[in-house]
Amino acid sequence: MHGWIILDKPLGLGSTQGVSAVKRALRAGEYGKFKVGHGGTLDPLATGVLPIAVGEATKLAGRMLDSDKVYDFTVMFGVQTDTLDAEGVPVATSDVLPTLAAVEAVLAQFTGPIAQVPPAYSALKVNGARAYDLARAGEEVVLASRNVTVHSLLRHPGLGPGSTVPRAPEHAEEWTPDQVRGDGVERDGPLPHSPLDEVTLTAHVSKGTYIRSLARDIALALGTVGHVTMLRRTKAGPFDLSSAISLDKLAELGHSRALDDILLPLRVALDDIPALSLTPDQAGALRQGRVLVGIAADDGQYFAELEHVPVALVEVEDGNVRIVRGFNL
Repeated sequence: MHGWIILDKPLGLGSTQGVSAVKRALRAGEYGKFKVGHGGTLDPLATGVLPIAVGEATKLAGRMLDSDKVYDFTVMFGVQTDTLDAEGVPVATSDVLPTLAAVEAVLAQFTGPIAQVPPAYSALKVNGARAYDLARAGEEVVLASRNVTVHSLLRHPGLGPGSTVPRAPEHAEEWTPDQVRGDGVERDGPLPHSPLDEVTLTAHVSKGTYIRSLARDIALALGTVGHVTMLRRTKAGPFDLSSAISLDKLAELGHSRALDDILLPLRVALDDIPALSLTPDQAGALRQGRVLVGIAADDGQYFAELEHVPVALVEVEDGNVRIVRGFNL
């Protein structure tokens, strides 16, 4: 059991609780003890793709933190909360409601490299303490601006007024046509110059991007205030909803000892890295921590393997191969 289990995290569950759920499923199936970790925190109020690393895959969990993510999120205009989401209390209000045309015109300002100030209610550390702990204690939290990249930012296609994603069903594939439209009335979407109280957007972002901050800044650029009422991660690195399973399905597969059926190979997390085939002698040398010399490969990182068995993540430079992260398989 060395690889990835992708959860479709439900509302209200923390990332560490997702890890605990996988551990319970492993115990139920009597798979033995394996290290388990998650590949990127997802807020309890968010749903969607949560990669869980099992066994030797935990050595690659850190790389998942550096990967791009894709989110669907709904911004409600007119109210800003202290947490920048629906969990917080209002701290600012505005009677200004933007039009769809105004929203679509402003999105370009937030596409590409941008600077953003993270939310006070975040896991970032300030003088050794978590920002959200300080904020909850009533202390003023001032976080430095950081540079991130928004690769694309678009209005969510194909939905009803304001392109608002229905919140009731846990899985998008369970939505009925009436739920997608919101009230069962067929419509093409909001009029370009009608005021919107909320809008749903899709963002493809780099590591370190806070969607709540993005929503706050979009609202401010529109001359109003806003907060996130729905946040769903649809992709994290190479993993998307097509391979994600519910907690109920996870528990079922654990009890039936069928977790192998949904365990993705360790290699999948490195789908952007080429493979480097090794001989048995080369694999043995790497496992002993030795440097391979005279290897005919371009400089860069490779996924070294022996007959499709992962050996190590390696770095090639001038024909020399050094281990970045070894796997005990």
